[in-house]
Amino acid sequence: MPDMTPDPTRDAPPPTDAVRVRGAREHNLRDVSLDLPRDRLVVFTGVSGSGKSSLAFGTLYAEAQRRYLESVSPYARRLFQQMPVPDVDSIDGLPPAVALQQQRGGSTSRSSVGSITTLSNLLRMLYSRAGTYPPDLALLEAECFSPNTPMGACPRCHGLGRIHDVTERTLVPDDSLSIRDRAVAAWPTAWQGQNLRDILITLGIDVDCPWRDLPRDTRDWILFTDETPTVPVYPGLDRDAVRRAIARNIEPSYNGTFTGARRYVTQTFAKSQSAAMRKRAESFMVATDCPSCHGQRLNPDALRVTFAGLNIAQLAALPLARIADLLVPASVATGIGATDIAARRIAADLIGRIGVLLDLGLGYLQLDRGVQTLSPGEYQRLRLGTQIRSSLFGVAYVLDEPSSGLHPADTQALLAALDGLRGAGNSLFVVEHNLDVVRRADWIVDVGPDAGERGGEILYSGPPDGLRDVARSRTGPYLFAPPAPIARTPREPAGWLLLADVTWNNLAGLEVAFPLGAFTTVTGISGSGKSSLVGQALVGIVARALGQALPAETPDGAQDGPAPAPREPQGRVVNGLGAGGLAGVRRLVVIDQKPIGRTPRSNLATYTGLFDTVRKLFADTDLARSRRYDAGRFSFNLPKGRCPTCEGEGSVMVELLFLPSVYAPCPTCHGARYRPEVLEVTYRGHSIADILGLNVDGAYALFADHPALEVSLETLRRGGLGYLRLGQPATELSGGEAQRIKLATELQKQRRGHTLYVLDEPTTGLHPSDVDRLMAHLDSLVAAGHTVIVAEHDMRVAAAGDWIIDLGPGAGDAGGRIVAAGRPTDIAQAPDSRTAPFLRRVTG
Repeated sequence: MPDMTPDPTRDAPPPTDAVRVRGAREHNLRDVSLDLPRDRLVVFTGVSGSGKSSLAFGTLYAEAQRRYLESVSPYARRLFQQMPVPDVDSIDGLPPAVALQQQRGGSTSRSSVGSITTLSNLLRMLYSRAGTYPPDLALLEAECFSPNTPMGACPRCHGLGRIHDVTERTLVPDDSLSIRDRAVAAWPTAWQGQNLRDILITLGIDVDCPWRDLPRDTRDWILFTDETPTVPVYPGLDRDAVRRAIARNIEPSYNGTFTGARRYVTQTFAKSQSAAMRKRAESFMVATDCPSCHGQRLNPDALRVTFAGLNIAQLAALPLARIADLLVPASVATGIGATDIAARRIAADLIGRIGVLLDLGLGYLQLDRGVQTLSPGEYQRLRLGTQIRSSLFGVAYVLDEPSSGLHPADTQALLAALDGLRGAGNSLFVVEHNLDVVRRADWIVDVGPDAGERGGEILYSGPPDGLRDVARSRTGPYLFAPPAPIARTPREPAGWLLLADVTWNNLAGLEVAFPLGAFTTVTGISGSGKSSLVGQALVGIVARALGQALPAETPDGAQDGPAPAPREPQGRVVNGLGAGGLAGVRRLVVIDQKPIGRTPRSNLATYTGLFDTVRKLFADTDLARSRRYDAGRFSFNLPKGRCPTCEGEGSVMVELLFLPSVYAPCPTCHGARYRPEVLEVTYRGHSIADILGLNVDGAYALFADHPALEVSLETLRRGGLGYLRLGQPATELSGGEAQRIKLATELQKQRRGHTLYVLDEPTTGLHPSDVDRLMAHLDSLVAAGHTVIVAEHDMRVAAAGDWIIDLGPGAGDAGGRIVAAGRPTDIAQAPDSRTAPFLRRVTG
């Protein structure tokens, strides 16, 4: 009997002016065909991992980019970072496309808010044509106000604002040691280091007393002198014996030349042919503000020109909202001179461009703020604001969760911006989970029903109301059902963690109390200080109090030399309140959305520790024991087990010169990653490569009778990750997937003692159904006696917690204060809270 179930993709009439996709098979898409209307807001919905991004970015945008690149010369094509050719039969009616993703691309430490919005170009023109010049200074061209040009850069630091140098602390990390005990850690560890210590003995310096007890001028000379005296060396003799030997004219073993510690480090870093030695030298260097420009990056002449009483570096350090205010007088001035006209025109254009960013809730950002310090949502909205101002027509904008990192109050401004782009005659293809954005769509494409191999289908494509009747949709119930008021009695705190004098970014001397043994949500509009408080200050202060080291930050972009001198949030834990500060807390765990690994060799199985157990099972098989294979033989990272051709990668890269490079299965192992003899060993009919190809659900069925693996796999399944393959590379995982893997890894550990879990916007990138799974996990941690603190915009998460700390009232300098703190029902009624109106929607 034929299937009479109505096809929702056919129920909606096809748009007359459409983008027609036929046979899309990118990633998990199942031969998808659909028509999408042009000049409309099309929102792609579905659970995390369902295939939304594969359709929007991997197919539509990749094809648009490919067609554009075909129109440029082959030589120019080599200069672009090309996306792979999408696996699709055909796409018709596709307009030129602009992708606004959350990745920062190839930005470096020189990239700033001003550079990616092009506001810096206008500001330089303003100072060049309308700035106030000292009488003795001739007119400077705009390029002279750029730290990225030879004409404008500070000659000392080359426009970086920092110089790379050493300090006594970096050169001598432990001043309780003596020179003989290698207090000067920067010196070589082998013979050359001993040579330098022997030279100091000849020079009469006490190498056996603690470094801190040496005279200051002696310490400074050892570390920072540029003198290179050559003296006789008598290895093995103490200072008195050397003095007697010299007095008696005893022949020395050799004559040695002294090199100060700073001189040794800087010369090694600049000139050594050994990468290992350069890396070691770099570890003793820090970046400090340039003494010539004081961190302002520009040459002295450029810094003498002012506008509104400020030089260009001082103006760029102000929030965008403040810059707009300072420009208003110039934009309305009535003078008829050349300078007045230039100032009026440029100031008015700057105000207009900044106004778009203010509408997007970004007025708290500074022009000189580095791109690497921006959240993904801030970065994408900056680019969105630039596109709005560009007034392009007939373009398809492909956006990746533009509401990411936005408070519900700021989402309204985003929606207005999207309406403006659509009204200008553009098509918007948006991947989104935020229900406020989804409800604004003209057309919804719902992908699913689930993730991974159980997704990749088009469940519905049409106007929003039609999704109401699609039973398989995971989005429909959240979109159309009225939110049920959350009525739960908040837990009583087991004690309080009080932080005082918290100072970091826009937090200034803040005092804040977190309930222990409870679930706390920190809320507030975008830029109010949530991430500064939760993800940085709280983590840093508590880690210091516990004596616990935290993972070092890994920059996303390229860096120019050594990292800046580390800054730390200031503040302290106050004891004596409730349970007594951190008296009951044994451990701090930070669960973020950073990748679980930066290469394809990192995967779910290796990160969770599953693979260690699996490899031991294979090593324990009869065949492996007979061949004397240990667990290392079943690692694709070790030469004895991995395929020698692809070195365990499973694929080889094929360079196509003018076309994007492609990856083909390894011709030797055919993608299996291992040597043939290793693949001959099987466990329940599966080779080690077969195991890596299983998803979590399949592995759970295979290892159901193995207690350790069963617990680990079940925890991953409860986190909604059953669709992920054990060997799925870390580079293919979304931020939300990475975070849930980290959380599942923590949940399966048998930890004793009270743990403080900290998460910064954990619902980013998650479908509402995935948020429910996440909340169940976090709630289980609190039920087990732990503390969970999150910074979050999702009002359903905030309402389901025990305590809310609402920051604000505004963003940047207008934020950083506690507007209200209390139970969710209390915060919902707080008169001064911008969170309260949205919280009332879900608390009833």
